[in-house]
Amino acid sequence: MASSSPPPFLSALILLFVVFVLSAGPSLSIRTPELASNVPSRVADVHDLLPKYGFPRGLIPNNVKSYNLSDDGSFEIQLGRPCYVHFDELVYYDRRIKGKMSYGSAAGVSGIQAKKLFVWVSVTAIQVDSASGMMEFYVGALSEKLPMKQFERIPECSSKASLEDETDKKAAMK
Repeated sequence: MASSSPPPFLSALILLFVVFVLSAGPSLSIRTPELASNVPSRVADVHDLLPKYGFPRGLIPNNVKSYNLSDDGSFEIQLGRPCYVHFDELVYYDRRIKGKMSYGSAAGVSGIQAKKLFVWVSVTAIQVDSASGMMEFYVGALSEKLPMKQFERIPECSSKASLEDETDKKAAMK
């Protein structure tokens, strides 16, 4: 007849796993502003969190569904849908943006692409230079500096990459 209790080494392995999970540092995870409002020590909106790390509020578009920031700076931002935003360049945001953030810097970035001439290039890192008011966007070993001013306002998501859509919006606002 078979025994119903697990072997001792398996029990020890399960116990070790539980201890590891419980001892892991907490991470900040916000799903909705309503959840965050019940926890005053947490920041409800990722756009409010960005300046605490030296970034302008408008670096991420307006359709953020949720975000997660771990103690080690690893972050993941979920958008409601992929979208396009027009800064000086056309920028594509995937549904999920990931990387590792420290003050004034984001490394290992994935989920953001910029259109340069006729080619889409992936942004891999972002560095802020507050003294000059510039942000440097890295695409592998290459980089481009842009004024932080153009990222002050939270941009609207567009479901199309067409420059005509943006031109129509600007004309309608005047």
